Amino acid sequence: MPYKCVAYGCGKISGQNVSMFRFPKDPEEFSKWQRQVQKTRRYWLANTYSHLCNEHFTKDCFEPKTYVTAKASGFKRLKLKDGAVPTVFIRRRCRKCGGKGVSCSFCIKKKQEALTQPQQFAPGRPSKKSSHKLCPKTQTEVLRPKVIEQHQESRPFVQDATLAGFDWGSYLEKSGLLAAPVSCFRHVPLCAQWEDVYVGLKVEVLNTHTALPSKVYWIATVVQLAGYKALLRYEGFEDDDRHDLWCNLGTADVHPIGWCAVNNKPLVPPQEVHQQDWKSYLMERLVGAHTIPVDFHVKMADSLRCPFRQGVRVEVVDRSQVSRTRLAVVDTVIGGRLRLLYEDAGLGPSGEVLSDFWCHMQSPLVHHVGWSETVDHSIKETDTNVNMGSHPAFRRVHQNSVPDQFKKLRTVYMGATFFKEGMKIEAIDPLNLGNICVASVRKVLLDGYIMVGIDGVEIGDGSDWFCYHASSHAILPVGYCENNDIPLTVPPGYDQATFTWPVYLEETGAVAAPQRLFNTDDVGHGFTSGMKLEAVDLMEPRLVCVATVRRCVGRLLLLHFDGWEPEFDQWVDCQSPEIYPVGWCEITGYQLQPPIGPEPPQGQEHSHASKKAKPFKGKRKRRFLRKNAKINLKTQTNENTEMIQSQEAANTSDKPSTLQIKTEPEEEVIAVRVKVEELETPILSSAQSKESHQGALTTFKREKDDDEDEEEDEDDDV
Repeated sequence: MPYKCVAYGCGKISGQNVSMFRFPKDPEEFSKWQRQVQKTRRYWLANTYSHLCNEHFTKDCFEPKTYVTAKASGFKRLKLKDGAVPTVFIRRRCRKCGGKGVSCSFCIKKKQEALTQPQQFAPGRPSKKSSHKLCPKTQTEVLRPKVIEQHQESRPFVQDATLAGFDWGSYLEKSGLLAAPVSCFRHVPLCAQWEDVYVGLKVEVLNTHTALPSKVYWIATVVQLAGYKALLRYEGFEDDDRHDLWCNLGTADVHPIGWCAVNNKPLVPPQEVHQQDWKSYLMERLVGAHTIPVDFHVKMADSLRCPFRQGVRVEVVDRSQVSRTRLAVVDTVIGGRLRLLYEDAGLGPSGEVLSDFWCHMQSPLVHHVGWSETVDHSIKETDTNVNMGSHPAFRRVHQNSVPDQFKKLRTVYMGATFFKEGMKIEAIDPLNLGNICVASVRKVLLDGYIMVGIDGVEIGDGSDWFCYHASSHAILPVGYCENNDIPLTVPPGYDQATFTWPVYLEETGAVAAPQRLFNTDDVGHGFTSGMKLEAVDLMEPRLVCVATVRRCVGRLLLLHFDGWEPEFDQWVDCQSPEIYPVGWCEITGYQLQPPIGPEPPQGQEHSHASKKAKPFKGKRKRRFLRKNAKINLKTQTNENTEMIQSQEAANTSDKPSTLQIKTEPEEEVIAVRVKVEELETPILSSAQSKESHQGALTTFKREKDDDEDEEEDEDDDV
């Protein structure tokens, strides 16, 4: 026998495109649910078989992972968060006037009380006595204005948002409304279908300008697109843009024309709009108009599916030594981004993992189990003495990943004309992604992979080499920077102003790698300078930040993180899986890091074309890079990680609320000095201090040499 919703005026049963939730077993939670229902059913008592449907819960009551998928399937597989309480109910009719009288003193009193309460009420079925008409062309229900006109002040509803805080809409309006279109990102949801979304589409959207206590909808027109965000204008406002609103087409209450009629939802015009004949007006506006595809949200849900789940084992780059890989286990999957836990990372006193790594599932840094052996790459042997069994990700039965789960790279021919050891190239420095440096091929692996080292700053044991595929955007032919007006970081001892490749090749007795071996083809990506997007800070890959395309050079994009200095800019490929359209974080539930401050005035910005790359002496470069890594405080506060507790401490400090200091020890950012005026260093416990000291010894073995170099630099300055 199907269960029936016990809320007043609902009566939905399981199987009607809703999720049914039984009253909690906990007595306290059970009483909360019962009291909520009794607000509209005074003498009703719940029992163990009482159920409520999902329409009586707000969006933040559900697990974010299940909401997008369930929305596309008719809300059949939603999952409530612990402690969720129903707050959305239909208001009972007035006993005196039956809900017909707008001048009833009892009704007015009740409505005024409702305005002061935070409780939201769901729309019920339209009254059979209500005056309404059906538009013959669209079969959508339109209520006459005289039925819903109110004499009280409008109380707008706030649309549900996956993440609160940063407002892309107002930020785009201040920065010029220029954002990269979804079609530029081949790895994101609805990229292939985005050509069906354009300015001028008509949609049915939640009406935020009404005094009615229930959710109602109205027709709006898309007047601007910025990534997944759309600027909408309600029908009836014509050229008046004062009431325009920003919505995320992937998450908000945005539906195709006809959705309200199918789902028995009322269409109510905004309170500020006054029309005499809505039927004729909508007939004129809607005939011949286009709307979003009917299966828009279904395709969105399908494209968010990921082949990885918790417990899958992979091989990923070792963040403490980039020349090798380590075995790791998938812990969290958010929008295709993976949180990977090294198998021998160790656990802290409270059970937190001491070292993890974030990357997209299509990232070139993550591989299937057995990849290192296949291509002859170095891999760290897992320390079996480290027990990770108490962590949930390691309690599951581990499944080794397979090659089919990863993106296939372009096949390259490794013959006599392939890369050879000692060849010179230009490469993006993996430890400072804003620099393109003079580099050398140090080792040729199998399947098109090579090991690359940065000239003049290598340790000597190969531990700072980095693995690139021959099709990677990060390796470039000799002369690429000069031809494209990009500053080239030269080896220590050379002057950038006088450096030339022919002289350097002659002095080193090396040859340049042939240009035909590189993947520098312009693919017509569609990006332009000034476009806004959401991008991963690859030096702190947990973070997805507000960013701007500063330059476009062939396939390469120079990304600037808004609010940060140009020293933190990073070069990425136009098809990198670590860049996303505006609104991607809101769709997937990933936390977006807002700018820490305003952008500098135009006169104070320095273009990268004229910016000179500073040469580094000896090991001074590595110290600079470590300082960069530490100053980059845009640490992840995602609710799925263990760092959320540090957010309150950061918000109460004198620093901006977006600055959050990570209290979890990390190997990359241990031995770095931070000036007192830039940041107050957090006090570590004795266990954390010991771990920090060990990380400093293993990650940066040349601290003493750096101090000596610093003293020599100071002597030179004197």
